[in-house]
Amino acid sequence: MTRDEAISQPAPVPAYRAVVGDEPLTGPVRNSVGGWPYLDAGQEWPQCFCGLDLVLYFQFDIPADVEFFGGTHLLVFHCRAHNDAASPELRDGRLVPRYWQAPQPPYPGTFWRILLQDNPSPTDRPEPHLQPRPLTLTPFTDHPLPWGDEEFVGAQEFKVGGIPSWAQGPESYRCACGADLVYLCQVPEDMPFTTRPGSPEQPYGSTDEYCLFLGNEVYLLAYPARCHPAATWPVNQK
Repeated sequence: MTRDEAISQPAPVPAYRAVVGDEPLTGPVRNSVGGWPYLDAGQEWPQCFCGLDLVLYFQFDIPADVEFFGGTHLLVFHCRAHNDAASPELRDGRLVPRYWQAPQPPYPGTFWRILLQDNPSPTDRPEPHLQPRPLTLTPFTDHPLPWGDEEFVGAQEFKVGGIPSWAQGPESYRCACGADLVYLCQVPEDMPFTTRPGSPEQPYGSTDEYCLFLGNEVYLLAYPARCHPAATWPVNQK
């Protein structure tokens, strides 16, 4: 490696690998796939524009050393009936106001909800469609790998923090207020989420698994000032 290459390559970044366990859960835990959502007081179970309760795909406590968001609780919900990719609507180069519930043509609203909660408690009922599984966050060092001539990417896996592993090149977005959104979490392409027996089949899915945003690689970008619990944008790439 030349001196110029050493200067231009970013340093390794601390991250956490999210590992899904095999044994079904029998009660609430804060880090889980499916399971009992941990929500702040007054926060209702989110619904799709179609009126269905959204499926809790996963949730976890963000480790304290993750910049901007450490110590908060992340939950990712998605509609079982509307399996699609997110498409940003921009106005003057910014996401539109209240972009977390803005229309997603041809739909009149969003079919997901991503929440950051401060002092949550478990609901009295579990997510009914996904098998509840424990989720463990394991620290690791995310080393930058060359991508193209000038860009670097991190590990392509289910993780929080670290360096995003862009499939189609970096994307950045600004909140309607003008502030930049910050990368928080990545879900790998075609990650399966095992359903409970008898769950409705998801469009474009299989009989025993759901996928998230059509199985795209998902990168969660969130607003550091947290003007709203749902001020997060899910970037989808294939």
